[in-house]
Amino acid sequence: MKKIVLGMVLSFATLSASEIKIAVAANVSYAIEPLKKAFHMLYPKTNIEVILGSSGKLTAQIKNGAPYELFMSANMKYPEVLYEEKIAVTKPIVYAQGVLAYLSVKPQDFTQGMRLLTEDKIQKIAIANPKTAPYGVAAVEALKNAKVYDTVKEKFVYGESISQTVTYATTAADIGLIAKSSLFSPPMAKFKEGIHWSNVDETLYTPINQGMVILKKAEGNPEVKNFYDFMLSPKAQKILKNFGYKVE
Repeated sequence: MKKIVLGMVLSFATLSASEIKIAVAANVSYAIEPLKKAFHMLYPKTNIEVILGSSGKLTAQIKNGAPYELFMSANMKYPEVLYEEKIAVTKPIVYAQGVLAYLSVKPQDFTQGMRLLTEDKIQKIAIANPKTAPYGVAAVEALKNAKVYDTVKEKFVYGESISQTVTYATTAADIGLIAKSSLFSPPMAKFKEGIHWSNVDETLYTPINQGMVILKKAEGNPEVKNFYDFMLSPKAQKILKNFGYKVE
């Protein structure tokens, strides 16, 4: 009898809980679990399924009918396109500003700035694919503005997303241009600022305004709106700041 009652309780709990699907740019993958945990404390009956990928690929999936309800992009370009095409029902809004950083497993002299990448000892440079990843666009822009792009472009190892680029930076390349947010996850704690990583000069690239929209599938869905509002709340903004993002 107890087993039957327990089964009924679990079934009821399952039925009473609901799930929302959010598409999230790969650079946010490091912060998403703390964000989900903080949201769940406020809304315990709402479960969140996260689909990670490059902003470009996620946008293509959304255009092809993927059942996502909210999109957190690594820049404003992609959500703006979705809004213009009436696939998103809210005007894109900035939820955080990303920061570009250097990362190397070996100690480096980051006081050289971009000139460091031209040295012979730097044979491979990991960057995100600028065709699909906004951090790749920012990396290329910074390299060109520093007037080293033509010198180093043959060294590039492209990651399809910023998370893959981080993997390449720590395995297949001598250095990488990555999202600073990746450096604040527990596995990255062994890398020290000024020794293994440093910020890229922010005057070299356009600010990485990360945009968020509610998608048409979720129009009028209060639970999706709850998460949307949560991302703009002081609690979520503090979490993002702790992961190296710039916030208002």
